[in-house]
Amino acid sequence: MESTRPQAVQLDAQPGHAIRRLHQISVGIFHQETEDLNVTPVQYAILQTVRDQPGCDQRTLAGRIALDTSTTAGVVDRLEARGLLRRRVSPEDRRVRLLALTPAGELLLAQTLPGMERTQERILEPLNPEQRQQFMALLLQLVTENNDLSRAPGKRPR
Repeated sequence: MESTRPQAVQLDAQPGHAIRRLHQISVGIFHQETEDLNVTPVQYAILQTVRDQPGCDQRTLAGRIALDTSTTAGVVDRLEARGLLRRRVSPEDRRVRLLALTPAGELLLAQTLPGMERTQERILEPLNPEQRQQFMALLLQLVTENNDLSRAPGKRPR
């Protein structure tokens, strides 16, 4: 009797699995490189984005880092409680809170940058310079072309 079960696809041959594994590796390296700073990759992304776009609101921030608004709000709450971010009421709309780094947030971001840069280097270390360029171009193409399929699509500034 023949089996009617579909033929299995090798897990390691599936791009989604490889992307998930690379994300795990990326986060692991980030934590190794920044372990004494008590910062996560998402916290780093928020601090960097607020520094680059001071006065942005949480909804704009969430779109810039492609994170859902409720998760973004929780991370912002924790960063504010640590004294790294501050919120102020928007003069145009009192329901909107505008974000800015505090001096402590600026300091933490400056301390995190070298570890973040080492993380990026370690992730790409197995590739030669040409492969790195190709990998990043293809990766960004996949992210851009599939952006609308995300539960939290990224929104780049116009």
